[in-house]
Amino acid sequence: MQIINHMYIDGEFVSPHGTATLDITSPVSQELLGKVSLGDEVDTQRAIAAAKAAFTTFSRTTRDERIQYLRQMLEAVTKRKEDLIDVMVLEYGAPIQFACASAQNALDAIRTNVDILEVYAFEQRVGRSTVQQTPVGVVGIITPWNASNGFICSKLSTALAAGCTAVIKPSELSALQTQLISECLHEAGLPKGIFNIVNGLGHVVGAEIVRHPDVAKISFTGSTVTGKTIIREGAATMKRVTLELGGKSPNILLDDADLSKAIPLSVAGAFMNSGQACIAATRLLVPQHKLEEIKPLLIEAESGIKVGNPQEEDTNIGPMVSQKQFQRVQDYILKGIAEGAEILIGGLEKPEGLEAGNFVKPTVFIHVNNSMRIAQEEIFGPVLSVITYRTEEEAIQLANDSSYGLAAYVQSSNQERALQIATRLDAGRVSLNALTHDPMAPFGGFKQSGLGREYGVFDLEAYLEPKAILEVENA
Repeated sequence: MQIINHMYIDGEFVSPHGTATLDITSPVSQELLGKVSLGDEVDTQRAIAAAKAAFTTFSRTTRDERIQYLRQMLEAVTKRKEDLIDVMVLEYGAPIQFACASAQNALDAIRTNVDILEVYAFEQRVGRSTVQQTPVGVVGIITPWNASNGFICSKLSTALAAGCTAVIKPSELSALQTQLISECLHEAGLPKGIFNIVNGLGHVVGAEIVRHPDVAKISFTGSTVTGKTIIREGAATMKRVTLELGGKSPNILLDDADLSKAIPLSVAGAFMNSGQACIAATRLLVPQHKLEEIKPLLIEAESGIKVGNPQEEDTNIGPMVSQKQFQRVQDYILKGIAEGAEILIGGLEKPEGLEAGNFVKPTVFIHVNNSMRIAQEEIFGPVLSVITYRTEEEAIQLANDSSYGLAAYVQSSNQERALQIATRLDAGRVSLNALTHDPMAPFGGFKQSGLGREYGVFDLEAYLEPKAILEVENA
C-alpha cells in the first residue's frame, strides 16, 4: 500500500497543511491501494504564491530556454513511460491498450509544443504597430481522472511554452498517477516554482484556484456543470478560461458505408476508454431501412469486445473508475429501459465472473428517440444509443440536436460526401471513417462542450495576451 503524504510546491515535495485523507481503491478488486493526503486552501495559496514569484523571471525567458526546458520534460517523462502505463492500469483500470495510447499522447503533446515554439512568431508588425504576444500569468490547471497524466503533460507543456507558470489540481482519484508524474517533472530539473501540484478536492483546492486573484487563467477539462461554475466564480477576477467539457458525440453512418468496417469502428468509438471518454461516439445514427441489417452486425462486433482485467492485452473494456461511476451507468441503463428503448446487447448488473470490480456490461440500445435522456445526456460508460434516420438532412438535424458539440464522426465510402456532411455538423472535431488524433489540430467544443481550444498553436495563443506597441513615425 502506498502512502502519499506530500505535494509539490516551489520545487520541493512538502508536507501539506491540510489534514484530510482519501483512500485509493482498485476499481478491479476494491483492494486498498493506498492513501493520499489532501491539500487545503492554505496549501493552494502557497502553490499560487510560488508560481507568482517564479513568473517574474520565467516570463522573461527566451524561446531557446523554454525549448530546452520542454526537452528536459520530454526526456524525463519518456524515461518513465512504462511506469506511467502501469500505474494508469492499476489505479484507473484503463485497458492497457488505452493506457499505452494515453502515455504516447502525453509525449506527443510535449513534442508538439517544442515544434510550435521553434517557429512561432511572438512579435510581428501589424499596421504601423508592433504586436508582442506576452504570457498571461499564473495558470490554474484542473484535470480529470480519465487521462490524468496526459492532460497534465499537454496543458503544462503549453503553459510553459508560452512563458506561464502553473498550479495544477489533478483529480483526487488519480493520486498514484499524480505522484509518478510529479517525480518525472521534478527529475526534469525545471526552475523552482514554475509548476506546483496540489492534491485535493474540487470544492476546496479547485475553488481556491478559481477565485484567487493571482491566477490569471484556468485550463479545465471535466464536466459541463463544473465548467459553468468556473465561469461564474472566475468572472470576479476576469479569469481567462479554456474549458473542455462534456460530449454526446454523433456518429453518422451514411447509406453507402461499408458496414463490415463501419460497425466494428462504431462499437470501438462508443466504447473507447471503457466508454469513459468525452469524445466517445455514443449516438449511432443509421439509415432506418438498414437497421435490421445492422443489428446482427452490432451483436457480432460486441461479441468480440472483451470486458475484464485491464492488464491483459486483449481486454477492450476495463472497470468504471469508481463505485459511484458504476452506479451512474447502471442508473442510465434503467432510464433507457423506462423511456422505452430496447436493449439489443448488455444490460444491468455486472458481467459474470467480474462481480468484485466496477465492471459494466457493454450495452447497446435500439429504438432510441433522440429526445430520450440516454441520447441527450453524457453517461460516461460503455452505453451506445442507436437512432434511425430517413434522409441525409434528418441525420444532420439529429446529429446537431444536442446541447453538446465536442466531437462527431461520419462514415461513408465516398470521402467527399462525408466531408460535405462534416462541414454542417456542430462539433469542434469531426473524424471521417476513422478514430484518430492530431496534436496540431484544435480540440474543443461548440455549445455546452466548452470554450476555447486546446492543442497546437490555437492552444498556445490561449496562454498569451497580445500587446500592441504604437510608435510615432518620424516627421
